[in-house]
Amino acid sequence: MQQLLADTISATRAAGEAIMQFYQSQYTVADKSPDNPVTDADFAADKLLHEQLLALLPEAGWLSEETADDPARLERRLVWVVDPLDGTKEFVMGIPEFSVSVGLVEDGEPVLGVIYNPPTGELFAAGRGLGVLYNGEPATVSSRDNLQGALVDASRSEVRRGEFEPFDGLFDVNVMGSIAYKLARVAAGQADATWSRGPKHEWDICAGTLLVLEAGGVCVDLDGRPIRFNKSFPKVNGIIADNGLLHEGILQAVTEQGAARVDKR
Repeated sequence: MQQLLADTISATRAAGEAIMQFYQSQYTVADKSPDNPVTDADFAADKLLHEQLLALLPEAGWLSEETADDPARLERRLVWVVDPLDGTKEFVMGIPEFSVSVGLVEDGEPVLGVIYNPPTGELFAAGRGLGVLYNGEPATVSSRDNLQGALVDASRSEVRRGEFEPFDGLFDVNVMGSIAYKLARVAAGQADATWSRGPKHEWDICAGTLLVLEAGGVCVDLDGRPIRFNKSFPKVNGIIADNGLLHEGILQAVTEQGAARVDKR
């Protein structure tokens, strides 16, 4: 596992370098759907990761935001679950809050995760049973046990929609792009919690889920259930990640705001 993690870190860094060749430069932007852009950088990173990660584990399946889904992955015990550029909107806006997210799943459970923010140079990595490294040094979730004054990372779109207004005065909201990056920050103790009531693709959260768990935190869906990966419909009904000490209070506060926003097939 340690060698595989080291090789995955190298591939993830290389994808980040490919992205930085486009960052704040010239590239093509298209819309996959409203408010869902994709760029040359997304495709370049996806191609690189596809080549390098499958070379490491030729027997593994593949699930990526920028690759057409192949149902054959459902029959594989090992599956790479990848978002080559999470936070494309921030990338386009020139905000250094995007990341490369690489997860490896075994029998539905994440066993390896690497998240890299290329413009800041931050790298978060974990293997099951190995703990979390932040820029090569051991990291854990925060030790805060009081929700009052806790730091919660939240997405721009959800803050804009007013989804965090009910919590005004309860904790401090830090607006941040890329759910993968937000999960990594929780794992490294840089934020106490993050959550999203909106649906999340597996590639958005796979690596980050392992990071939070390995760092001693809790990461569940909006119903409080552990998250399984490599499903035929690779979406999750939202996510809650925290340091564990705040979990019960956060779960109650979030669920009181109503059901998750879930996409239908």
